[in-house]
Amino acid sequence: MVELRIGAHVGQDDPVAGAQSRAANAAQFFLGDPQGWKTPTVSYGGGAEALRKAAAAADVQLFVHAPYVLNVATTNNRIRIPSRKLLQQQVDLAAEVGASALVIHGGHVSKGDDPDAGVENWRKCAQRLDPKVPVLIENTAGGDLAMARTLERLARVWDAVAEFGLGFCLDTCHAFAAGIDLATVVDDVMAITGRIDLVHANDSRDPFGSGADRHANIGDGTIGLDPIAEVIRRAGAPVILETPGAKTGEADDLAVLRDRLSGG
Repeated sequence: MVELRIGAHVGQDDPVAGAQSRAANAAQFFLGDPQGWKTPTVSYGGGAEALRKAAAAADVQLFVHAPYVLNVATTNNRIRIPSRKLLQQQVDLAAEVGASALVIHGGHVSKGDDPDAGVENWRKCAQRLDPKVPVLIENTAGGDLAMARTLERLARVWDAVAEFGLGFCLDTCHAFAAGIDLATVVDDVMAITGRIDLVHANDSRDPFGSGADRHANIGDGTIGLDPIAEVIRRAGAPVILETPGAKTGEADDLAVLRDRLSGG
């Protein structure tokens, strides 16, 4: 049986220690300011190569999350063009630290724009990208003009980018908030993408179909432990928790989920 890779989004100063303190074998982190446009940086002492070696020695699989401000789908040149540039910089540095992949939100177009323009912008971005590590498009929770909220829109994006080798990150909270049935979401996504490379295992503070991206601790939200565990089993991909407790390390989200996945 293949060992499950499961971890949390942790601080960027020492992702390896962040994983180890949670008894985890995976970690996700930012390379710099998640809300800014500055060139990405490695906060770990010793830099990128030191982090790569430390993660390998500790057997911790690393994932990088791109800044939230990136939107490669938008028709606004002042956002789209810097987004493409910063995405490539993030990918390059993620490769240097030995990350397995970089996660980016699907983005959106603006009111009055044709969503097909966003699909085309994704195609152009994927075509020009030098993917030194796999880039995983993450489904999002809300927004009528989002590129990866609905399965229908995701299918249109995927038709445009699949040939360029992009991957997919499935967020349980986002799917639930978007009104996608978690009982079928893995099969539904696989029918579109043929792959799920990472699962963001998050409970939701809000009801089904709310469109709200607010994570809750595992089992404390409106999704519940069992549906999330079943998505993980069916997806067969590494898992990152972005719940409040998993981020701080003060709650037992990871332990609870591991216990349920092992049959407890």
